Order: sequence, then structure tokens, then C-alpha cells
Amino acid sequence: MRILSMGEMMVELSGAGPGLWREGYAGDTFNTAWYLAALRPDWRISYGTRLGQDTMSDRALVEVARAGLVTDWITRDPSRSIGLYMISLKDGERSFSYWRDRSAARLLAEDQGWLQAAIAAHDAIYLSGITLAILDPAGRQRLLGQLAGQRVIFDPNIRPRLWEDAVTMRAVISQAAALAEICLPSFDDEAAAFGDTAPVDTARRYAASGTKEVVVKNGAGPLVIRSHGQDLAAPAPRPVAATDTTGAGDSFNAGFLAARLAGADPVASVAAGQALSALVVQHPGALLPRDILQSHIKEFPA
Repeated sequence: MRILSMGEMMVELSGAGPGLWREGYAGDTFNTAWYLAALRPDWRISYGTRLGQDTMSDRALVEVARAGLVTDWITRDPSRSIGLYMISLKDGERSFSYWRDRSAARLLAEDQGWLQAAIAAHDAIYLSGITLAILDPAGRQRLLGQLAGQRVIFDPNIRPRLWEDAVTMRAVISQAAALAEICLPSFDDEAAAFGDTAPVDTARRYAASGTKEVVVKNGAGPLVIRSHGQDLAAPAPRPVAATDTTGAGDSFNAGFLAARLAGADPVASVAAGQALSALVVQHPGALLPRDILQSHIKEFPA
């Protein structure tokens, strides 16, 4: 299985004491690719993005390779850099400050030839609404045009502040979902953006657009599965004491896809995604320490 995950990787700075910051690297599609590579080392998982040619971009490239991801589809931009965000804590609540206007990843869809070659070299393409939101209108359509007829997995991951307006956001998200074989939305995002009143509304809306399989994530609540015109009974999520919900959806997607793309049925695949997400939210940060993940690896499909 050859999977290309496309999107933006960023430098993450989190508090490490008064006046001190800890460096890390994250991004929704990178997080999912990171977990997929850990769960399925027998697959070829590539990360497709654009980085700068500065020191921080060099270090990001090292992190991609260290995760076991193929770096062949990462291009470099001499005039831009990698985006950055800082996590601030106040009374236990997290807030984020972003610096991404000059992110090289905003130009990842500029080269039509690169897009065509990258997509053609893989069996499945994974992307998110953030992947599309950071591109200009021409770049979005260039990418979506190349995805037509491909095996596409899409997480809408709706972030209104990244889009120029709500009308464009809804139109492009719907266009991408119509190309997708699998769509993995989150109900809270969809309710705010599209006015859905229940997860089943989200599932049916995306299914009506042409998506073959929709799994609507719903935090700690029951999710909804609609696959090839049928509503399936979803397993109840296991209650856990969450320490940090960062990366919950990204890791769910990885656990689900590691099972589903290997041939497991949708219900079993959802259970795999829930198991990984439950583990992730019990630890700080989007990416688990490798030793913790490896100690639980037998819980997930081989």
C-alpha cells in the first residue's frame, strides 16, 4: 500500500518553563501520516508538502524521515520557510498563536507536473480541509483537478479562520468530499459550518455529494458510519480520562485507515481508530512517545 498524505507541517513551540519553549513538529496530515507509518511499517507512507531551505525546514525534514515517512515528495522553496505556532496555557486551557502567512506549504500545489507525478505514484491520497484552506483558489482547483478519479481520503477539518469566507469554505469542502472514497468529518466542525443538527445529518449530506463512506467523529459521543448507502451501528467509544485532546481526530483517522485499507470492515476499523485516539488523549501532545505507542502496538490490527 502506497499512501501520500498531503498538507502543512509546522514548527510547534510549547511551554517548557518560565521563558522557555520546547520545539516540536506537527500538522494534521503529518500527525496522521506519523501514526500510519508507526502502525503499518510494511506500507510506504509518503508525506507531500513544501518546506523552505532554512535551518528549521531542514530539521523538519529530518523529523519526517525519522518517523519512517518517505520524503521524496517534499519540495523546497528558497524564498519561504516553514510555518510556526505557539501553544499557551492559562488555567489549564490551551490557546494557539500562528505564523504561517509565508509558509512554503501554501505553494505545494503550484507545480502541476509535481502534483501529477506525486499522485500517480500512490494508491491512495490523504488530505484535509487545512490542506485546501492554505492554498490560493488556483492551487485548490489544480489539486482537486488532479484528484479526480483517484482513491481519495478526506478529513474536512474545518478551520474557518484559514478561509477567505464561509461561502468559499463550504463550496470547496463539498467539492473535495465529492471526490472522496472515504470522508472523516468531525460533527462539531460540521454543525458550525453547515448547520447540521446531528451526526447523521453530516453523514447523509456527504454521502449525497458522492462520498462512498462517511465516518462522523463526535468527540466522546457516539459517532455515525454510513458506508455505500447503509447506516452501520457504530461501537461505543471507551470512556477515558483525557489529559490532552490534541491530535485525537488525526490519530483516530490513522487507526481507522490502518485497519480499513488493510481490508477490515468499517465497524472494526472504527474500533481501531477509537482505541488509538483513546490512548493518545491520555498523554500530552499530538504525537505519542514512540516507546508508549510500541508498548500498545499489539492492540491494533497487524
